[in-house]
Amino acid sequence: MHQERLAVLIDADNSSAAAVEGLIAEIAKYGIASVKRIYGDWTDTRLKQWKAVLLEYSITPMQQFAYTTGKNATDSAMIIDAMDLLYTKNFDGFCIVSSDSDFTKLASRIREAGLKVYGFGEKKTPKPFVNAVDKFIYIENLQGDSAPVMHQNAQTAVVEKYDIRKDVKLLDLLRRAVEDSIDDTQWANLGRIGQHIANTTPDFDPRNYGYKKLSELLEATEKYEIKTRFDDEYGPHKSVYVRPKRASR
Repeated sequence: MHQERLAVLIDADNSSAAAVEGLIAEIAKYGIASVKRIYGDWTDTRLKQWKAVLLEYSITPMQQFAYTTGKNATDSAMIIDAMDLLYTKNFDGFCIVSSDSDFTKLASRIREAGLKVYGFGEKKTPKPFVNAVDKFIYIENLQGDSAPVMHQNAQTAVVEKYDIRKDVKLLDLLRRAVEDSIDDTQWANLGRIGQHIANTTPDFDPRNYGYKKLSELLEATEKYEIKTRFDDEYGPHKSVYVRPKRASR
């Protein structure tokens, strides 16, 4: 089975070391991190948390002095290195870890070359960068149980369901994805639903709403029937199918 070779480039100035374990685990879902580099001015004491984890996770620090006040030399160094790596044609995709919109054009350029781009950043990340990548993952979702989740709190699951049912934008997104994925049997394959959403909304993630899986999120809306069945189209294993609940008579 082919695994994608990924180049991981981290902007130390605009990312947190607190999520490094979850970050590396998440990247492993998409391929092998053949290159892991992190960029910053390592004479700056603000990067000491990153220094503590570099060796453990085999991340190569790239020194970039801040020559001019107000100019982000780190971004420039990352962009130059990314283009150098792109031209080697040794990679299937890039992981850009930053909450900075300065990487928007870089992400678009890499995708134009036919490679996948995965973005990782905080929920404050500007939308232009989020929408420029194939998939964007919020760092807050990778920090374990202590991380803040958009609709998750210490109260009951009823509160989560109530919040989801009131999220008109989310419900419309799910509805369109299901409707556009329905086949001749009037059921929609869960994988196709997920791919449809990914194609239109790069930062969609069930974890944003307190759920680990898309199927759990769909079930929580109480608007869909969900079943599993064997499906030759997707190989000799069970697939999950979804359809809108029929109105009761």
